[in-house]
Amino acid sequence: MPTPDYRDPNLPVEERVEDLLARMTLAEKAGQLFHTPLAMNEDGTPAEGGGSLPYGTTALVTEGHLTHVQLVGRYGVRETAEWVNRLQALAADTRLGIPVTLSTDPRHSYTDQRGASFATAPFSAWPAPSGLAAIGDAELVERFGDTVRREYLAVGFRVAVHPVVRAGHDLATGHGGADLSGAFGSSAERTGDLVRAYVRGLQGPRLGPRSVAAMFTHVPGGDRSLAPVESAVDAGCSRLMPHPARPTATRTGHGSGEPADVGFVGDGDGDAFGLGFGFGFDRNALTGPLPERLGFDGIVCTAPGLLTGPAIPGEPHGERGAEHLSLAERAARALDAGADQFGGEGRPDVVVELVRSGRIPEERVDASVRRLLREKFRLGLFERRYVDPDRAEETVGAADFTALGATAQRRSLTILTNHSLLPLTDRPNLYVDGVGAQTASLYGNVVADPAHADVAVLRLRTPHGERPDPAGPSLSGVSPASPASGAERLREVLALLDAVPTLVCVTLEQPFVLPEIAARAAALVVDYGASDPALLDVAFGRARAEGRLPFELRRPTASMEESGPDASNSTGTPLFPYGHGLEI
Repeated sequence: MPTPDYRDPNLPVEERVEDLLARMTLAEKAGQLFHTPLAMNEDGTPAEGGGSLPYGTTALVTEGHLTHVQLVGRYGVRETAEWVNRLQALAADTRLGIPVTLSTDPRHSYTDQRGASFATAPFSAWPAPSGLAAIGDAELVERFGDTVRREYLAVGFRVAVHPVVRAGHDLATGHGGADLSGAFGSSAERTGDLVRAYVRGLQGPRLGPRSVAAMFTHVPGGDRSLAPVESAVDAGCSRLMPHPARPTATRTGHGSGEPADVGFVGDGDGDAFGLGFGFGFDRNALTGPLPERLGFDGIVCTAPGLLTGPAIPGEPHGERGAEHLSLAERAARALDAGADQFGGEGRPDVVVELVRSGRIPEERVDASVRRLLREKFRLGLFERRYVDPDRAEETVGAADFTALGATAQRRSLTILTNHSLLPLTDRPNLYVDGVGAQTASLYGNVVADPAHADVAVLRLRTPHGERPDPAGPSLSGVSPASPASGAERLREVLALLDAVPTLVCVTLEQPFVLPEIAARAAALVVDYGASDPALLDVAFGRARAEGRLPFELRRPTASMEESGPDASNSTGTPLFPYGHGLEI
């Protein structure tokens, strides 16, 4: 009988895994346990250091034995595909030729370039997941996941670091300043339905060569918010990422009791100092509910920077609750807790030393490597590691994908108020702020002075942070049409609302809009990532807005303590409740 060979595609996956694992050195095994961010040069050649990331591509692959990387930044389609092929060629030339598994953060949510331009290119542009939740159509979400899958496959992305869910109070209530854009709203039931649909769209009925593996983020500890996680596991989600935060206390009373990074109490594992560790270090959070209650047997990857702090400048993650531990002990504790891979890190030498010192048995490393290799084989990477740059250019941003996204943008828009302004008719004189004048000219006569306008159309972004003085409201993060900011900018906006009937559209990144604007706007619409044509089509009755708020819109001064730990849709004094939305 011939000796099994992991390169033989006719062998069962488990036999291929065991054969490859038996051939690996400790250093090669340790390299699999790191999921590292990489940038590329604009021309598609590998970046070899000198940028904001500390890793050189060639050394990372050939010397560090890393085969799981995340591409950061946006680049041309052909250049990305060519970079992927160069990266895979580097890996193919190593001793074992293990292919690279390439991941990415979301790339399909329509982004607002501060009111000047709107672009998600080169990928098709859709509303953020919160906008898909506003529509509430699971079939559409599955089509969205399938679109993401097809565009990702074309350029070589095989792991999606999404979908995202918030946990407890943080479940898309914006507690702690959370960005809402990645979450499917604040209803655990709806989130579960849409997550299940999204994972099916990405992976299909089972993980295979035409799948993109889904990494569900951020999984909470405790029992309060596991319903969406159950849906992800039920759909066959390949990977889970624990919440980067830590709980306030534990059920046994061990915990700091200090303000939590998320607004719920989990099963935080205390240490000798009585501190609560982050969920990435917490064996109760990882090895309790995931494999035992939910039956999850996939890969657990920690949030970026768990060991060494932020791996990408500006990322908020860090050594939650383990700052007093050495780097090696942090790694050991995460492995003890059940983590298989470290996100945003590149220190395989630490794992090698933990095994050589006897702190971590090599069998524990083998257990994680098996799961990681199993995913590579199921994805068919050993047989199909390269991509076709021509096919990539044809697929990414294809007309049918773009049309689906554009329709979803329009459907997701949510009309909060309408004082007999909408729909607009004829060709009114339009004053626009935060809307492209050229686009607006297709719908009306654009004027430079509000005094000459029949209607004004104003686009704003959600104000960030709490107002320090409720008696002196302010507005920030708005249109570049005015250099003013804060209280001065708000006075300008309110003056416009008083001078001319104004349609205000607010891009929701935080779960509130200013009451002063809501009270004076002739019509108030919110979007979750939508183009100017999408907004104007709805305003003029050329498309139908179907959105219903996927979370309540609280007043900026509302206290999150007004509601209980499980009442993510009730702060007690919402400006607009969950599910609100008008038809015109």
